[in-house]
Amino acid sequence: MTSLRQRMMEDMQVRNLSPLTQTCYVQQVSLFARHFSKSPEVLGPEEIRSYQVYLTNEKKLAPASILIAVAALRFLYKVTLHKGWSLEDIIPAPKKPQKLPIVLSPEEVRHFLSCVASPKHRTILTTCYAAGLRVSEATALKVTDIDSQRMVIRVEQGKGQKDRYVMLSQAAGNPAGLVALAEAQAVALPKRYPWPAHHTVRRGAGVPGSASSLPPLQTRHPALFAALD
Repeated sequence: MTSLRQRMMEDMQVRNLSPLTQTCYVQQVSLFARHFSKSPEVLGPEEIRSYQVYLTNEKKLAPASILIAVAALRFLYKVTLHKGWSLEDIIPAPKKPQKLPIVLSPEEVRHFLSCVASPKHRTILTTCYAAGLRVSEATALKVTDIDSQRMVIRVEQGKGQKDRYVMLSQAAGNPAGLVALAEAQAVALPKRYPWPAHHTVRRGAGVPGSASSLPPLQTRHPALFAALD
């Protein structure tokens, strides 16, 4: 491990960045250095500009992917290398298109959930839809996090590394029944979010949406709750 990488990792650790963010930033800086076969310490604004042009025109990365590289390089040069640059000018961030999430109708949600054959996966997906959970939050969910008395789900270290409670809709059916079903299936809700099942069922059911814009990932809507009656 190079001294620069070690310093950058320590800078991220003392700022309590999430492990995933630390891994992404180190990977992006490594790709940047390998592109020029030089240490980032000897690279400057011209190389950064050239690299962003390369990511945009040759790699044809989406703005969201380029934003990760931008964030990593800004951290490296501002925090670790203490460059007194105007980062917005030297390392500009691409404008990210704003798109409305796909909101399914109650009939589409009912149809989608009815097509899930596995009781385990149906329990996971029903719970996610009932609370509007993000996939990262669902991955960390446990059966004991569902409070059927207060109609809430406890999310530990969700978005922004924040603990919080997420309300379950009164139209979500019977949360106690979800817990009982999960326990009967010996499921930790879930050890892993069922992406393959989600994609397969969505395609087979003809439900709109793409791999990057799935309903439980980014939308919380009364239509979703109403469909779970």
